[in-house]
Amino acid sequence: MTKNIDSRMSRFFSQVYLWMFVGLLVSAGVAYYTANSVAMLRFVEQSYFFIIIAELLVVILFTALRKKVSPGMAKLLFIIYAATSGLTLSSIFIAFKITSIAVVFVAAALMFGMLALYGFITKQDLSSLGKILIFALLAIVIVSLINIFVGNSGLSIFISIISVVVFLGLTAWDMQALKSMYNYYQNDEAELNKVAIYGALDLYLDFINIFLQLLNLFGSSKD
Repeated sequence: MTKNIDSRMSRFFSQVYLWMFVGLLVSAGVAYYTANSVAMLRFVEQSYFFIIIAELLVVILFTALRKKVSPGMAKLLFIIYAATSGLTLSSIFIAFKITSIAVVFVAAALMFGMLALYGFITKQDLSSLGKILIFALLAIVIVSLINIFVGNSGLSIFISIISVVVFLGLTAWDMQALKSMYNYYQNDEAELNKVAIYGALDLYLDFINIFLQLLNLFGSSKD
């Protein structure tokens, strides 16, 4: 019986990481294509504000329809979000050397993997930590917005360091939350399929933010 439960849990998390990988692949593909297309770059430059709004709307819609959306629609919304994110991520291929992007990506993957594993195996309840991290994330957003107008490079570095710590913590928290969700819905296959997509989005966002902040700290620019 235990082996059967472990097998079902393994399939569930395999599905989560498969969809996370699909999301990253879609974003990377769109970003690389956009960075190498004059027409696409012009489109992103002219529509950047609307692209950001579109990203936010998809996430809001994704969250608002969590109880009502079908697994198929959840997958579609996730792919749309990943593709839209790819448009904004195209700038990294313009600003940074490809070798630097690859090295930072591997470093981000290792750090993400360690904290995801910790969140999965730890017996410590991380729910209180999650609440602290959410407030810390809100503080980071506010300070980042202020720094857009201030333009303090030292503050920018500090924000990136704190952001890496926060998103690593959120990775562990999200993994533990996913494990709890699996235990709650383990007898509801349809709901588990939907939870896997939402979990993939959470982990996708954690990883992307870790990667971007590390790139900001250690990436080698083309200039």
